Amino acid sequence: MRRMIFEDRREAGRQLGLALEGRGYGMEAILILGIPRGGLVIAEEVSQVLSAPMDVIIARKLRAPYQPELGIGAVVDGDHITILNDEVVRSVGATPAYLEREIAYQKEEIDRRLRFYRGDRPPPEVTGKTVVVVDDGIATGYTFRAALEGLRRRNPQKLVGAAPVAARDSFDMLKAFADEVVCLQTPDFFMAVGAWYRNFDQVSDEEASSILRRNWIRSKPGESRKNDSKGEKVTEA
Repeated sequence: MRRMIFEDRREAGRQLGLALEGRGYGMEAILILGIPRGGLVIAEEVSQVLSAPMDVIIARKLRAPYQPELGIGAVVDGDHITILNDEVVRSVGATPAYLEREIAYQKEEIDRRLRFYRGDRPPPEVTGKTVVVVDDGIATGYTFRAALEGLRRRNPQKLVGAAPVAARDSFDMLKAFADEVVCLQTPDFFMAVGAWYRNFDQVSDEEASSILRRNWIRSKPGESRKNDSKGEKVTEA
């Protein structure tokens, strides 16, 4: 399969939204949830294509000791569900004491971000809805899996995972935790998420918060946005 390189997250989000629309999503009560920070840019584009409200779900990678880019598990907001990749935990020598500190830190970071993003705003209602969780890419899949497992406990009618690109092994693994997983490409040789974008600038907390506030103003939960203006776009810093 020809390797597809996305210009930036917004282009990737639009393409992902069109792929979801082609599968019939957007015809029923649907909620788009983005994983910060880059996933919120994707979520905004998907929500505009599908004329659906969007919100945020926060899942945080557990970092390997001395290798912060390597994920050894994840924690998600709400019930603070923790998932560990036991094989990787053993291979990097993460001790129980290290895991306890890292899990506590990531839980605190989740709570900090929830306060920053949401303030006093309650989390969205997902019971009985089709919920689509999106990110800008899926590497190990454990952060995404934590988000799916946390949402499953809240009884959505249908739970969907979606991303522009995912490692093939992770894509296959996530099928057990969602009713459907939709990705534009699933390479066997993945490298890193950023390798699939020409522009993969970091998204700040401030930009992520601005995306959420803009979309909360545009639509109320459960209401269609078919007749709404798409509004201004955020330019990546």
